Amino acid sequence: MTYQLSLLDKSPIRQGESAVTALSNTVHLAKRAEELGYRRFWVAEHHGTTELASSAPEVLVSWILANTSRIRVGSGGVMLQHYSPYKVAEAFNLLSSLAPGRVDLGVGKTPGGLPNATQALQIYRTEKPEFVAQLSALNTFLDEAIAAERNAALPVAGPRPPVSAERLLLGASPDSAKLAAQHGWQFVFAGHLNGDPENLRLSVETFRSESGGKSAILALAALASNNAARAAEQISGLKVFKVFLDNGQSVSLGRREQAEEFARQAGAKSFRIEERKPSILHGTPDTIHAQLAELSSLYGIEEFIIEPPAVSADERLASVELLARSPLSAAA
Repeated sequence: MTYQLSLLDKSPIRQGESAVTALSNTVHLAKRAEELGYRRFWVAEHHGTTELASSAPEVLVSWILANTSRIRVGSGGVMLQHYSPYKVAEAFNLLSSLAPGRVDLGVGKTPGGLPNATQALQIYRTEKPEFVAQLSALNTFLDEAIAAERNAALPVAGPRPPVSAERLLLGASPDSAKLAAQHGWQFVFAGHLNGDPENLRLSVETFRSESGGKSAILALAALASNNAARAAEQISGLKVFKVFLDNGQSVSLGRREQAEEFARQAGAKSFRIEERKPSILHGTPDTIHAQLAELSSLYGIEEFIIEPPAVSADERLASVELLARSPLSAAA
């Protein structure tokens, strides 16, 4: 089975560098991805951190659109729990009017930051919204025909784009897959955050069954090098710290100090932290594409969204170039 390649970039701020440098690296990577034939280029949303520069994906998306001409650009994703669905619809309708046919609206359920940042984002909310209701409202505002049919007095989220943004729901569970299918959204399984094979299988099968046979998109972290040992060395120091709170909540963070701070801000009376190795495909381009081909065949995946890990900008760029140049890449 052939497959397409897309990219997700979180604009990592390396030690000794600035957010200006990180964002410049992201734009450069997007321009190179377009030259190499990648299908999409997504940016993430994270709050209250000094290690990632993208806090407002719709702003960064607009700048990347202005600096490219063909590649689809979008959010991976907008953390909908913080925002009015009407405002999100307005922002992405505006982006779709600036660059018709090139905009992706990826939406996620997680907060994308520590509790204090979440509280600051939601300070004027009287109650926490239900994600399902938000997603339904967002669909309504994005689709003028539905909005007019349901309520003629409902405000239209202008401007009216000639081509609406493609709608994609990011998740890592069968429930998320079912929700995406029920609302007519594409489903993206966040394999870079949850690499459990059984969960992946169930989620992909659920989406295919509920959507009438559509294929899910699979997001993965990957680092390619002509020297497999070098790739292994580059990711050897990367870790994930999963904090389990006494209320049943669990969150994965990049540093132990962040995990401890999350527990403190959440007001947890007790917690535990597990140090884990992140799930990152690594090796030569052929080795990685062999694994992608196997996943494509096993789960019917027709598109992968690749996230280069937080190594140096040169290493990330080299990996993106190597993966595109491989003869196994349907994107090259």
